This record gives sequence, structure tokens and C-alpha cells, in this order.
Amino acid sequence: GVQLVESGGGSVQAGGSLRLSCAASGYTYRSYCMGWFRQAPGKEREGVAAVDSDGDTNYADSVEGRFTIAVDNAKNTLYLQTTSLKPEDTAMYYCAAGPGWAGYRMCGLEVWEYNNWGQGTQVTVSS
Repeated sequence: GVQLVESGGGSVQAGGSLRLSCAASGYTYRSYCMGWFRQAPGKEREGVAAVDSDGDTNYADSVEGRFTIAVDNAKNTLYLQTTSLKPEDTAMYYCAAGPGWAGYRMCGLEVWEYNNWGQGTQVTVSS
């Protein structure tokens, strides 16, 4: 099946930046949703950003304007460029993939829309 491996997490000061990467393998469909989710202690898993196979993106209000999601299809890699990081961005970040909606609706930020998950990469932002 689909395998997703995240990297790029780390510890940064508030206002800093990180680029998270997700290497994907075993996925052969043209249509897809790929997303980034995060989960902090005591909180539910939260959708951060999503992109479909046509390049349409969807962002959570909390990261709009600060984070950018992108896919490099040639490298089979999903990225999340984070800027202006805040302490409240501290969480385990997970890469996710789903079958997509064949153009009938955008990729959403709900956990149930995705059926493949990576192991996560930790992002810690210090004030």
C-alpha cells in the first residue's frame, strides 16, 4: 500500500521557519488528496493543509498566510513550508493521503477523508 515518511521537524524559536517533507511511495492514482495534520497533547488531530492532484489547496484558518503546502510530483514528495511559527504550532505533524474526490469537491481537512498516514515528525516552537 501507500507509504508516507515525514521528515524536517525540529525545535525552533517563535518566528522561525521549518520545511516539512513527506516522501510517498506505492501510490499510482492520478487523483488524490494529500494533507498535513497535527496533534498536540490533549487535543484532537487537526487538519492543517491539503492539496489535490490539480493543485487546489485548502488551509486551516489558524495557518492561513503562514504555511504553504506543495507537491513535487517528480520527486513524489509533499512539503509543508511553515513560517512565522508560534508556540501554539507545537505538535506532532502527520502526512496523510486519500483517494480524492475526482474533482467534485475540494480536499478537506477532516481525518476521515484520509486513509494513509505517516508516523509523524515533531515540531516544537519555543516562546
